[in-house]
Amino acid sequence: MCVGPLKRFCHWGPLIALGIIKSVTFATVSCLSQWWPPHESWGSSVLFFTFMSCAVLTLYCFLHAMFTGPGTMPLKWEPEKAEDKQFLQFCGTCEGYKAPRTHHCRKCGRCVMKMDHHCPWINNCVGHKNHCSFTFFLLFAVLGCAQASVVLSLSIYHAIHRTWYIYYGTGREPIVYMSLWGMVMCMFVLGLAIGVVLAVGMLLYFQLRAILRNRTAIEDWILEKAVHRRGMMDQPFIYPYNLGCWNNFKQVINFSCEPIGDGIMWLVRTECHQYTLTIEQLEQKAEKRARCREYQVVQSYSGWWFPCTKGLGVCCHPPCTDEPRISLQLGDIVAVTRWKKYWLYGERTSGSSKAERHRGWFPRCCAVQILSTESDSDNPPTDTNRPVQDSPVESKKKSCFVEENNPGCRDAAADLRLALSLASRPSRRIMSNPSRHGCLDELCRALAMTPARNSIAPPHGPAALLLVTLTSVLALLDLPLGHAYFITVPSTDGAFTM
Repeated sequence: MCVGPLKRFCHWGPLIALGIIKSVTFATVSCLSQWWPPHESWGSSVLFFTFMSCAVLTLYCFLHAMFTGPGTMPLKWEPEKAEDKQFLQFCGTCEGYKAPRTHHCRKCGRCVMKMDHHCPWINNCVGHKNHCSFTFFLLFAVLGCAQASVVLSLSIYHAIHRTWYIYYGTGREPIVYMSLWGMVMCMFVLGLAIGVVLAVGMLLYFQLRAILRNRTAIEDWILEKAVHRRGMMDQPFIYPYNLGCWNNFKQVINFSCEPIGDGIMWLVRTECHQYTLTIEQLEQKAEKRARCREYQVVQSYSGWWFPCTKGLGVCCHPPCTDEPRISLQLGDIVAVTRWKKYWLYGERTSGSSKAERHRGWFPRCCAVQILSTESDSDNPPTDTNRPVQDSPVESKKKSCFVEENNPGCRDAAADLRLALSLASRPSRRIMSNPSRHGCLDELCRALAMTPARNSIAPPHGPAALLLVTLTSVLALLDLPLGHAYFITVPSTDGAFTM
């Protein structure tokens, strides 16, 4: 059965959705034939016709959205102009460039045109080609289930009071017969219908809002980061695809469910161009790579969603997302880009090819941050007799692990912590957690115990405290909190790194 087009049905989402559609339809038609038969009046005929129309259209739009698909980019796609490649992202899985508004879906395994989200109910992505049919599916599902809720609730009410209507009624009340199991099934289907009205109705609202703004859920997140990245000082980012509510609506909604455009070139505002959004994405990716920190795995992780062996806090505080977990082995290197109290998100860089990227969440206790001892190349030495420093490539290979909770405290460390807390108080409280003091204690011990280079003593006393304070504040404000850090300290004979 799971071969060819029928493969889409081999998933829990479409099977449950079809089950809900069929159960609501059969239960409503059965109750409607007793409560208000269609042949008795024109009102009942209209009600029956509208409900059946919603049921049929719901099923049709559901299948259309599932099998039409969102539209995917051809493998190894490249823009017509070679100079446009610098404005586009490259997908290693599809071995081609991503057109504007295109994103790679890890579940479908392809780059999707104007991707909004991956919907498990249709077992496919919602994007450029099926956005209209998916929206109609939501609309007719809400309308049909609203009618079904009214019919089922009134039928159950008349079935419960059937005896009273027989003996004390006027004779014009409808008599609805239900067995015990029939009553239970109707109440269960009534709960499904009300749930669809509430849940799917909310999803319909978000879809209509996205259509009127001509902005997908992914682009909402990109725009939010663009506004936050610029702040109040820079020129605000202009979203290029918002052409007005009516023009945005016409681009998606029509009776034929056929999209406008080819999914590669888009109509944009006059003050923007085709690659306005993709350039912003590239800049955000560059900042993300700059924030990235390398961690080495010290405890293996199986990839379970609730790893009981990693502690109660890890099990009770999982990330609220459907993003995957990655399995890790001892010694793996992970480039971390997101930090939570008990979890980290990153990409495994050791033992993975470019075509196959392993990204996901893993427990924070399974890895420690790598500290690279990198020399300061901005201030080259002027003494010709001084030994040549290692190149940046060689110096990056020298790494060490520093635990966050180092014991011991000295007077210099206490003064340094006080100066750092006072200097950073206007912006953020980086010293509020005592567990973050260990790396600073290690720094002060290293400063006091490191031998001078070429018998020239490093700065000491208030000058040393001032230099370390200033460089530490600049370094710590740009690094994630609660980790070990490396700091470059200038001295009279150049720069040395700890």
